[in-house]
Amino acid sequence: MSVRLRSVCAWVAMVVLAAGVAVGPSATAGAQSNPYQRGPAPTAASIQTNGTFAVATTTVPRQSNFGGGTIYYPTDTSQGTFGGIAVMPGFLSPQALISWTGPRLASHGFVVFTLEPNSVLDFPNGRAAQMRAALTYLTQTSSVRSRVDSTRLAVMGHSMGGGGALEAARDNPSLQAAVPLQPWDLFVNFSGVRVPTMIVGAQNDAIAGVGSHAEPFYNQIPASSEKAYLELAGEGHLVGLSAGNATQARLSLAWLKRYVDNDTRYEQFICPAPSGLAISDYRDTCPG
Repeated sequence: MSVRLRSVCAWVAMVVLAAGVAVGPSATAGAQSNPYQRGPAPTAASIQTNGTFAVATTTVPRQSNFGGGTIYYPTDTSQGTFGGIAVMPGFLSPQALISWTGPRLASHGFVVFTLEPNSVLDFPNGRAAQMRAALTYLTQTSSVRSRVDSTRLAVMGHSMGGGGALEAARDNPSLQAAVPLQPWDLFVNFSGVRVPTMIVGAQNDAIAGVGSHAEPFYNQIPASSEKAYLELAGEGHLVGLSAGNATQARLSLAWLKRYVDNDTRYEQFICPAPSGLAISDYRDTCPG
């Protein structure tokens, strides 16, 4: 090889090396641009099942301002803290009926507190107060408080627990998300909700009919707030009591990941509007 050719090759090598040095930190910075991102990139298949995090539980006895419950949390401590979610069952329902949300959501990178109400007869306003108290306990007193990011909290609930989640969101604008499942409430208005909220109704709900509960609640939330209305085709009021409805499970997960974790990788599942035989209606503002 001539001296001239060796010089050209050396120059090319230096250019490539310099480019690599310049690109490396930029790529790393891009990967770290969202400090709340947890878990691998989602796929249409991965959001239908449990996630990659191993999950442990701890039981909370009855407290003075809520009925106790179970905390589900990722065992991994290498990724920092996780968002926290309080989940409340409905009228006449014990914690066991919404327990599916615990392992499902925790395995995707949340600390989930499924609650026993003070009384199974409690109305939505009482359930909202208990969810607020439970989140305070979770972040300040619980044995897993060091795993929870107190700035990234959400509420979820079924039936009167769903109504309670809406009331909690209305009264606590610092929450990052709310997911009411087949919500039931009376004599309330949710025009003050500023928290990103996905309301899940059931087309054949004979207890919290969508025409008098889920749909009006959605319409009351201003368009300036991030919101979505998912109506499950052919389903009744009890659909919120299990992970069996894949549409409900995957879209509620996507909503929580998008807004609690600020993880835009999940935006693809909620915008543009999802459709299919399992969905009788879907409306949203699309994430802005």
